[in-house]
Amino acid sequence: MKHLSLLIVLISVLGCTPTQNTRPEAESLSANQTSKVFSQPYDMRELDNGLKVIVVKTDYPGVVSLQMPIQTGSRNEVEPGKSGFAHFFEHMMFRGTENYTQEEYGAMLKEVGADQNAYTTDDYTNYHVTFINEDLELMLMLEADRFKNLKYSEAQFRTEALAVKGEYLKNSASPFSQLFETVRKNAYQEHTYRHTTMGFLEDIEDMPNQMEYSKVFFDRWYRPEKAALIVVGDVDVENTHQLIEKYFGDWERGNYVVDIPVEPPAKGSQYHHIAWDSQTLPMFGLVFRGPAADPGQKDKMAIDMLGQVYFGQNSAVYQDLVVNRQLADALFFYSPDRKDPGLIYVLARMTSAEHYPAVQEALLNTLVEARTAEPDSQKLTDIKSAARYGFANSLDNSEAIGDMLASVVQFNRDPEFINQQYEQLEAITASDVKWAANKYLVDDGRIMVTLSSDEQVSSINKDFMLSDMVAEASQPKKAMYQVTDMSNTSDIVDLNFLFNTGAAQDPEGKKGLAALTAAMITEGGSASKSIKEIQQAMLPMAAYFSSQVDKEMMSLSGRVHREKAAEYLELVLDSVLNPGFREDDFKRLKTQQINNIQTDLKQNNDEELGKEVLYQQLYKGHPYGSLNLGAVADLESITLDDVKAFYQQQLTQDRLNLGITGNLPEAQKQAMLKRITDELNAAGVKPVKIDEAPVLEGRQVTIVEKQTMPTAVSYGFPIEVNRSHPDWVALWLVRSYLGEHRNSNSFLYQRIREARGMNYGDYAYIEYFPRGMFRTQPEANLGRSEQIFQVWLRPLRSNADAHFATRTAMYEMEKLIENGLTEEQFEATRSFLSKYAGLLLKGQDRVLGYQMDSDYYGTPGFVELVSKGLDSLTLEQVNQVIRKHLQLENIHFVFITKDGEDMKSRLVNDTTSAMTYNSEKPATLLAEDEVIQDYPLNLKDADVVIKPIDEIFQ
Repeated sequence: MKHLSLLIVLISVLGCTPTQNTRPEAESLSANQTSKVFSQPYDMRELDNGLKVIVVKTDYPGVVSLQMPIQTGSRNEVEPGKSGFAHFFEHMMFRGTENYTQEEYGAMLKEVGADQNAYTTDDYTNYHVTFINEDLELMLMLEADRFKNLKYSEAQFRTEALAVKGEYLKNSASPFSQLFETVRKNAYQEHTYRHTTMGFLEDIEDMPNQMEYSKVFFDRWYRPEKAALIVVGDVDVENTHQLIEKYFGDWERGNYVVDIPVEPPAKGSQYHHIAWDSQTLPMFGLVFRGPAADPGQKDKMAIDMLGQVYFGQNSAVYQDLVVNRQLADALFFYSPDRKDPGLIYVLARMTSAEHYPAVQEALLNTLVEARTAEPDSQKLTDIKSAARYGFANSLDNSEAIGDMLASVVQFNRDPEFINQQYEQLEAITASDVKWAANKYLVDDGRIMVTLSSDEQVSSINKDFMLSDMVAEASQPKKAMYQVTDMSNTSDIVDLNFLFNTGAAQDPEGKKGLAALTAAMITEGGSASKSIKEIQQAMLPMAAYFSSQVDKEMMSLSGRVHREKAAEYLELVLDSVLNPGFREDDFKRLKTQQINNIQTDLKQNNDEELGKEVLYQQLYKGHPYGSLNLGAVADLESITLDDVKAFYQQQLTQDRLNLGITGNLPEAQKQAMLKRITDELNAAGVKPVKIDEAPVLEGRQVTIVEKQTMPTAVSYGFPIEVNRSHPDWVALWLVRSYLGEHRNSNSFLYQRIREARGMNYGDYAYIEYFPRGMFRTQPEANLGRSEQIFQVWLRPLRSNADAHFATRTAMYEMEKLIENGLTEEQFEATRSFLSKYAGLLLKGQDRVLGYQMDSDYYGTPGFVELVSKGLDSLTLEQVNQVIRKHLQLENIHFVFITKDGEDMKSRLVNDTTSAMTYNSEKPATLLAEDEVIQDYPLNLKDADVVIKPIDEIFQ
């Protein structure tokens, strides 16, 4: 089977050769001929005996290709026991004539350096020879002689029959040959396509006994009315015709006609497994009844187009199975051009038998998509363009032109067949492709085939019905995602794609994958536009689109003016639903992420470094145990395929809450929702379970040693309280009293910063608060199942000051736990928070973000949660919460310092950390200093670990 599928071969490994020409018989090309896919001038005539002659003069000097397609192939083998005879007889055509023995014939070809061969297909047999133009008459004479005067002995016949059996056995070593043979034998019951070109083995074994039938076969089929003679090359057209008339004009016409059995309509489906005796890669295939190659009908061209759109190398399923997940090393769509209705093959060769279920699911889903959705029109345009230009590029020599014509004229002995096919291809629309899918990719006649070294394949679904799958998929899609719609009259539109996934879902050894995936979406462009093009488009809109990744949340958010919403949505939705995933963007963003860890965090931000190290230490072995940005070594090992897989498995509808606010036009909103429903994966892999934090026992210290002037301090411990907990409002009040972020009225700020001037600020938290040195208020969309209580002492001037400040914070916490808040402290803090809570929602994007956090925690809106909670709180309840959730026994401390040994010595030995001031201080403060300077932290040598900065987050 040399040729597979007309036109589409140009853009597909298993495509077919297309070919056709205009017919100017000594006429100039007309205007419309220049637009034909095959526009090479040719001269076509028919001899009185019915031989169709086509001569094409080319500009390739000296070379001539002579092709003789005979309209007999395995299709014509209607008699029982005679399958494979057309192929066998092809061999006999090289065994000599009445005028020349086989040896003499071969010697003459060798003398002129001719390159000769032949092949047999289902529909025709083609003989071809390429030579130098000075030998044109000799080659025409030799070809005419063997087509008119073929002669061979019975010994030659019987010997060649054995060679054909050897060819069959050779081919049988190929799993593909066995697969095709099995499928065709079961796909047809009446039509002669039931057997392959080689024929059935039992018929091949009987061929030595068919000497007399071979003479009948030659007499029936090797006649001029069933042949075409094609000469392409550096020839004189008229002289060539004269020579052909001279040598072929007396070839006698025949009168044999055969009735090809018509295959009845198919009913039902089949499954066949081929157990392969030797080691091989497993195969999976789905085969359907297909159309004939009739350029007067759109069916075949629509099917070829379907194959390219849904199964070509640029298709989603090919990229998924072969490129991304590498479940298969090859994926084929094979629909050969045939005179009668043929077959449509979708075949995958897998990298492991374990992949049968996944490959079957992917291919079935693609078939369902082909039957339920129309392909993108631009894709069709691109494929048509590739077909035209690929065809033109393929005809770069006389032999290629001749070979193309042979494959075309076998249908109706007219080169215009190719132009008619291309015209039909040009007319194919997206609706035609869907129509063809529903006509041919059906259950009746469907064959599922597997091939592997196993006796059977138990992991695949043998009972599916495409009709049921299509019916289910045709139902209006239901969105599996949540929508937080806070539309208002503002001209500013904010969007927030909040996915319930994040760093906690990073696979082991791939820490940082979630953050890198988010960056690839918002900073890596879409499939249709580069990030540069997107940024250029957003610049005049004053729009943006950015990402934030935490442990359980990934926020892809942006803003635009409503007048530019349509253009903006196109850019953003393409980025979210069809990310570009380009290798150069991936390398750039991965390098940036590594630099963010190595330089921005570890070298340039001691405050954030201390807080992040604290989280890492408290959550060792827990999904929260890695930095959101990841680890350097892990990032270096992450591949673009890892990013694609994370996207497919984690950024799914069932994990999405889409936030909308502002005055987004309703039509644009609905179009956005439909695109998300249609294009975003519905569900992904099962998420990693977020367990409680590891148990912290005793007081532990991590000292990070690096070149730095001050000493930064953070300490804390896990708590069971998050925003959904009944004690959260009370504990949030306690936190505010103790250390409201960047607020000079909080208690620790007053005791450490204001009273003693030791540092820039001192704060307390019960929720994750990154980027604290840059922000005065917490960001939204950092929701976590697990939280810690944390105290952050901004950098101190020395280790001694850091020691004293830590003692001060612990001393004040001890008093708070023992004594609780006073009525005055309680009321003042409650009054502050009742107003301050509203300030946290001062922008509409923050209103939206906080509402989405409330959706995550399952609580009322933030202001309502806080207001009602504060209104109902009593001092007694708050003090109970203090005693319940705050403690001093189990704490982890982190110090960032240039002298780790000195810091450790001070901590382990409880060295006095006396304070000195450059101004007078109240006696009460100095007296308190006397107590605090020796306040015991009770730290043991074994519980204090020094880590060089180079070992952190590596």
